[in-house]
Amino acid sequence: MSNSSNGLFGWLVSALQQRSQAGQLHMWILRGCFGVIVIGMATFALTHFEGLKESGYGILAFFGILGVGALVVLTDVFVRNKQITTISAIYFGLLLGFFLGWLFSMALAPFEGNGSTGLSKEGAQAIRGLITVVCCYVSISTLLQTKDEFRFIIPYVEFSKEVKGGRPLVLDTSVIIDGRIADICDTRFIDTKLVVPRFVLQELQSVADSSDKLKRNRGRRGLDMLKRMQNNPKVDLQMHEGNLAELREVQKVDERLVVLAKALGARVVTNDYNLNKIAQLQGVDVINLNELANALKTVALPGEVMMVRLVKHGDQMGQGVGYLPDGTMVVVEQGRAQVGQDVNITVTSVLQTPAGRMIFGRIEKGQGLTGSGGHAALEKEKAETSG
Repeated sequence: MSNSSNGLFGWLVSALQQRSQAGQLHMWILRGCFGVIVIGMATFALTHFEGLKESGYGILAFFGILGVGALVVLTDVFVRNKQITTISAIYFGLLLGFFLGWLFSMALAPFEGNGSTGLSKEGAQAIRGLITVVCCYVSISTLLQTKDEFRFIIPYVEFSKEVKGGRPLVLDTSVIIDGRIADICDTRFIDTKLVVPRFVLQELQSVADSSDKLKRNRGRRGLDMLKRMQNNPKVDLQMHEGNLAELREVQKVDERLVVLAKALGARVVTNDYNLNKIAQLQGVDVINLNELANALKTVALPGEVMMVRLVKHGDQMGQGVGYLPDGTMVVVEQGRAQVGQDVNITVTSVLQTPAGRMIFGRIEKGQGLTGSGGHAALEKEKAETSG
């Protein structure tokens, strides 16, 4: 059992990674084009200096350009999950630093001269360079520390992330094990990207390897549901590594889900009541499948006639209880004697509770029990209530 769950877990991880790698193809094409341009520039520099009979400078320029290009590509490859706020802060910090450096450098112009009371040309250039470097550092450092309040750079304008299509949905462990999310995906009701964090997959794996049979079955059901959604061409299912800087100090799975959804601008899909409340307190939208199921149950209005099969006695005297196909409980007054039969009832009221919807009704006239069987049932009910 453990080997099979490990194999299924490994298959899910590899399949989700293949989809993620396919989405990075355009990035490698861009890097390849950049590499061709860098090699062309380095070759041009080499031939230019060789034409000037300065081959030493040509070789230095050739390898210098290649080194800078390789450093840029390696930095881009190894620094993943870049944030637009960080990049924007560095960009605007450089612009602001160069501008301030230029202003301060202009203030040094009156002090330049060749006498004993003025600065030499080389000294002035060195001071200008130092001032520019200091201004760039201070500007970038300030913007990086205040990037969450980025709107001050352009007053009254706040940048927001544009998401193509609907916002992605981050799946919780409970909703994967529940399995109804796979049925919803089959109906094409969901057309947005579904995100499964790696730590959720690891939690499913640990549940599937549990020594408790019930937990083990639940874990294997969750892995089967993921495999079903992975094989569904209508579903865009992706795995997220969950290696954001915000998650490094967060250990609990529920808290990590909320932080990840907030960072991705996504919504959390769950059946967990506590996770629902935690996410709402932190401003993260939640889709609760239990609430969705209750909203999709049959709507019954007072005075409406419906047929229901009574399956057991109610808590109160004379009551019979039945269930609609969607699981809604129906309590029928004076229906105790007709338990085990299909009856037409008139809806008298509908009660919405946290556990679901309850329908109350009474049996249609003309459907009461008649004959000796009916009288016997009534006498039996009276005896039970009097006893």
